Amino acid sequence: MTLRSLSISGLATLNLHSLNNEGGEGNHIQTRMVDVIAKNADTGAFELYPVNAVSGDMFKHIFADHFQTIAKEMGLTLCAGCQTLNANRLNADITFEEAIKGKTNTEVLDLLPNSCALDDVAGILITQGNRSLGRKSVVEFSWVPGVPEKVKTGSYFHVKYDPQGRGKTGADDGSNKGQAIFHRPASSGQYALVAHVEAHRIGLNDITREYAIDEAERAKRLQAVLRALTLTFLHPSGAMRNTQSPHLTDFRGVVTTSDHSVPAPTVSALNPEFETQIQQIAGAMEKMSGKPVNVINFDSLGAFAEAMSRVLPA
Repeated sequence: MTLRSLSISGLATLNLHSLNNEGGEGNHIQTRMVDVIAKNADTGAFELYPVNAVSGDMFKHIFADHFQTIAKEMGLTLCAGCQTLNANRLNADITFEEAIKGKTNTEVLDLLPNSCALDDVAGILITQGNRSLGRKSVVEFSWVPGVPEKVKTGSYFHVKYDPQGRGKTGADDGSNKGQAIFHRPASSGQYALVAHVEAHRIGLNDITREYAIDEAERAKRLQAVLRALTLTFLHPSGAMRNTQSPHLTDFRGVVTTSDHSVPAPTVSALNPEFETQIQQIAGAMEKMSGKPVNVINFDSLGAFAEAMSRVLPA
């Protein structure tokens, strides 16, 4: 397995989505907002902008769901918790709990990659047996904020139609069985995303710095990671997809890869010149290291899928 590092820096166009929300206040669902610093196109000064955003946690959940499905398809090892997408994952596996009794942290980190492919690549905090032993994720996701002045959130009227109780706003007993009125958000715009894969850490014991699984298994897990990562951006899941599945209309950006010590470079699409900057960084890193940093530009959803297929291990 030669791929050591892979990064994706992209600008996605999403319309009429509600993938991530803060909660509710009364009959209004509140969308998630964050503040970002960006350059004002007119003045050139950096200013603070409030924008709609999807959390990196949401995209990590999307990735984990896709990886679990692919892992089952490929016959990769999954613990009892990950077999059912239990939020506790390996910590819910009684067999693993028994296996680590009396073991040192070094020995536990050897057992972990052999016990579950998902926990190996997605990371976990082992809490069984009064431990607090962390396994850092191989896959990293940024927040996915809207680009200032290129994203907007609206609030739209909805009603739970009750033909027997038209004109009533709800039952007096608080059971919410009447014709309830509520407001849902929907956001549209361009969103910046960054993802990074530390491929060299798949199956790695972070204490001994030795691999706990063989090269063939590591290559299979890397293939599953890259397939799941591709689907994460082509088919994003999240809140309210039953009636507000997002219109994903465009995706452009850069995939970078490295097979040596230089991490695959990233620049956020919050910078309008991110593609040029990445190309310049890759060129500079090649001069400094004497080894190539590969850059693949893509200008559509199809081109992104093609780019990811090119770096997929055979």
